[in-house]
Amino acid sequence: MTLPPHWVEHRRGDREVVGWIAPEGQGFMPHDLLGRPRSAEPLDWLDAEEVLELLGIGYLADRYRLVLPGGGDGPVRIAEAGTEHVVVVGDDYGAASVVGGGTDRFTLRFPVGDELRPWVG
Repeated sequence: MTLPPHWVEHRRGDREVVGWIAPEGQGFMPHDLLGRPRSAEPLDWLDAEEVLELLGIGYLADRYRLVLPGGGDGPVRIAEAGTEHVVVVGDDYGAASVVGGGTDRFTLRFPVGDELRPWVG
């Protein structure tokens, strides 16, 4: 899936894209750069903007857990986030930050689903 046509790009003051706002019912749902909703329920427009601006883009540098279709999982970091797909790289022992580290690469659909979870541990 690519970016739904009804999602409106939201940029912070420095013009950096921080997500999208989508009409939903009587309100608006903020979505991050991975396409994930960032509110449990629709908000008014200004609150949706505030959610995205407070979120920023720092979470893209976080470590995540990728759950593989076969049941395995492992630590990854986001290498590329776009509206066509999201690429993550294996991060065993910090290998994602090593140039030429030969880490595993995985391409995920956009928006990212439950297979990419926050790292706990």
